[in-house]
Amino acid sequence: MSRGALHDDVRAVLAGWAAPDPDQAALRDSYVAFLDEHDDAVRRACVPGHITASALVLSADGGEVLLTLHAKIGRWLQMGGHCEDVDATLRDAALREATEESGIEGLVLGATPLRLDQHRVGCHGGSWHLDVQYVAVAPADAEHVLSEESLDLAWFPVDALPADSDDALRALVAAARAR
Repeated sequence: MSRGALHDDVRAVLAGWAAPDPDQAALRDSYVAFLDEHDDAVRRACVPGHITASALVLSADGGEVLLTLHAKIGRWLQMGGHCEDVDATLRDAALREATEESGIEGLVLGATPLRLDQHRVGCHGGSWHLDVQYVAVAPADAEHVLSEESLDLAWFPVDALPADSDDALRALVAAARAR
C-alpha cells in the first residue's frame, strides 16, 4: 500500500514539531516511528491504531471553550476524529472535524499542533488513537450547531471545565491558555 500525501504530511508535521516538554517529545517520536512502520497509519482501517486529528475550539476572546458531549463516549471532549480521504493535510482533518462537530464556519486553526494524546478506543476491539491536537478560534459571532455525533454542545469557561473532564482535556486547555 502506498503511504500517500496525507501520510507524508502527518509525518512531516510531527517530525518538525517542537514539543513543549520531554513527555510530548517522546510521544511525538513514537508517533513518527508508528508512521514509519505502518503505511496505513492515517487510516481508520489500521488495526493497531491510527492518527486522529482534533481541535479545541476557543471563543474569540479566549475565555471559553466549546466542548461536545460525545455520543459514543458520553464525556465532554474537544472536537475531533478520524482522517478521511478528503483531507489533504493533518490541519485539514482537524479543521474539518472541528467545523463538522461544532457547526461553526470560519474557525481559525493554529498553524501547528498544540499537544499529542494517545488513548485506547473501541475501534477494532480496542486500538489506539494517536491524536494530534490543535487549537481553533471561533469568530466573535459564532453560533454552534449540534451534530449527530454529539449529545450536546456547550461553552465552558476555560477555568471551569465540566467535573467529569479527563486529564487529557485539562492538559489541552491548560496548554491553550498558556499559548
